[in-house]
Amino acid sequence: MDLAGGIQVVSFVILAAMMIGAALGVVLFSNIVYSAFLLAGVFVSIAGLYLLLNADFVAAAQLLVYVGAINVLILFAIMLVNKQEDFVPLPNAWLRKALTGLVSLGLFALLSTMVLATPWSISTATPVENSIVIIGEHFFTDYLLPFELASVLLLMAMVGAIILARREYLPPQETSDQMPQTVLELPERPRELVSAVSEDK
Repeated sequence: MDLAGGIQVVSFVILAAMMIGAALGVVLFSNIVYSAFLLAGVFVSIAGLYLLLNADFVAAAQLLVYVGAINVLILFAIMLVNKQEDFVPLPNAWLRKALTGLVSLGLFALLSTMVLATPWSISTATPVENSIVIIGEHFFTDYLLPFELASVLLLMAMVGAIILARREYLPPQETSDQMPQTVLELPERPRELVSAVSEDK
């Protein structure tokens, strides 16, 4: 009895069921916050499948990048811009649902045909030891320039996001004709006035 193989099969079935169930919850839940949390469950399940394939670096990158960065960014974006609006029924909503279901079934049939028609082969090669060390060596030797360029690009994106997220008071510019400035003016008080009011209280 191959105990290790049985554990892998059971783990694969559990992770696949978790992934499919969470993916269905992402598209079926009406609350977008619940959908975002279930999307994190999909990413974690995919990371578990990577571990079953001995791809430890890809699994760690999946958790760090998708769950720790992208999913958290989605949650922050939802919580910042989510507005409470009254539900308004859309005309011909059944037609949109029918088209969505038809496209989804077509994609499912296409992917199922691809999976069944592909001649999958089981590799008998032994997994590479210390794959993270080997990938790190390649990052800092052969691919140093693209790695540093990607880090600079991510840093620029982070600084831009911080600048866009800061909502400071923009005082109107003094013009010659004293026309009121309404563009880029936020309805907030200056930080000095806010601190002075808090000290007076």
